[in-house]
Amino acid sequence: MPYLQHIGPLTALIAGVLILIMPRLLNYIIALYLIITGLVGLFGR
Repeated sequence: MPYLQHIGPLTALIAGVLILIMPRLLNYIIALYLIITGLVGLFGR
């Protein structure tokens, strides 16, 4: 699935913007990012 290749950089960009806006969300954003990239790594290939 070629569209899944863009999900990593896109989630990193969104997470970076959210951390800049609301630094208290850092733990949740990192956890979600790791879960999403892990799922993409397992099922995206």
